[in-house]
Amino acid sequence: MQFQFDMSARSFPPMETPAAPASEVQQLLAQILEVQKEQLAHFRALLSAHDGGARWKAFLARWREDFPDLSEDCRQALPILERSYGKLIAELTENLSQSGSEALENDFALQEFLDRFGMRLSQLGTILNLVAPFAEAGSPSGSA
Repeated sequence: MQFQFDMSARSFPPMETPAAPASEVQQLLAQILEVQKEQLAHFRALLSAHDGGARWKAFLARWREDFPDLSEDCRQALPILERSYGKLIAELTENLSQSGSEALENDFALQEFLDRFGMRLSQLGTILNLVAPFAEAGSPSGSA
């Protein structure tokens, strides 16, 4: 089975598009604009609902008189905490690499590992997660 199409016709019949009245087009454009404005308002509300920094900025603003230097103090403490956290993780990974594949094979070794690193790493991570938002919320670049 073979098909043959003749594509030699160079002119196609003009398509007639019904011209809409100007008032109808203007009305449609106004409706589109209104919907876009509503979408923008919804997106802004969604963004503000998911802005974690806004919560901490509000906290700092509310307690500015009682804790005027809280953000700056957190900003200064953050590198020290991050360095300690990094050292602890480096110590943990070094311990694992030196112990080899049998490092956590039995319950005793696992418990010893958790006793040595688990609590300190967990608590230091929690402190970092509490201090960092205050440092970021009060920063000049964070308040833009």
